[in-house]
Amino acid sequence: MASGKVIDMEPDITQGRLDGVGTPTHSGHGAAGARIADGVRDSILEGAYPPGTRIRQEDLAERYAASRAPVREALRMLEGEGLITRVANAGAWVSQLSRAEGEELYRVRERIEPLLLRMNVPLLTPGTVGALDELAARMEEAADAEEFLALDRAFHLTTYAAAETVVLRETVIRLWNRTHHYRRAFMRVARVDGADTAVHLDHHLLVDALRRQDADEAEDVLHRHIRRTRVELARHPEIFAE
Repeated sequence: MASGKVIDMEPDITQGRLDGVGTPTHSGHGAAGARIADGVRDSILEGAYPPGTRIRQEDLAERYAASRAPVREALRMLEGEGLITRVANAGAWVSQLSRAEGEELYRVRERIEPLLLRMNVPLLTPGTVGALDELAARMEEAADAEEFLALDRAFHLTTYAAAETVVLRETVIRLWNRTHHYRRAFMRVARVDGADTAVHLDHHLLVDALRRQDADEAEDVLHRHIRRTRVELARHPEIFAE
């Protein structure tokens, strides 16, 4: 059974490096590798390196003023997180998902994220729920998809931050990282089609359930929320690599 801590402030988790996954404290090459991994992770999640982009060691070494050893360590970390794919004697590329892979990852998210949320519900204080309410309102006013994505990431990862888990939270965040590009694609489609109204409604319903500490309702809302993205992405196979 996971233990937990009451959380009364919003963690600073708007970008991938702040999730605490894959960036342990190291010395020497490990510390430099973690720093490089942080920067590359942020670039991938921000869309600067789209899926399929080649990541060259020499470019990273020059950009971060580092030797090849910490660059290799950074790439190893990012491969472990599923963000890049390395091919022996060929190089590294930002990971791509096929339509089938995307479908599978979203189905996994539908099952395990509501469980993680349930574990957090009794640990989220009124102060945290108030911060979530503010984030939900800011998402409705977001000027573009990138601003929305940063706020959305902060919103959902805050709801997962209180409970201490063995592998569940780390697994969820890795799935978030691997599907981040496709959430971006979904939001661009949703904003054009007007489907983002339902997304915003889900956020407000989720805040209401958390405020009442209704774990069953929170789970149901989140399951529906993730499923909607999966179904919408299935209508746009051109988004995926085949």
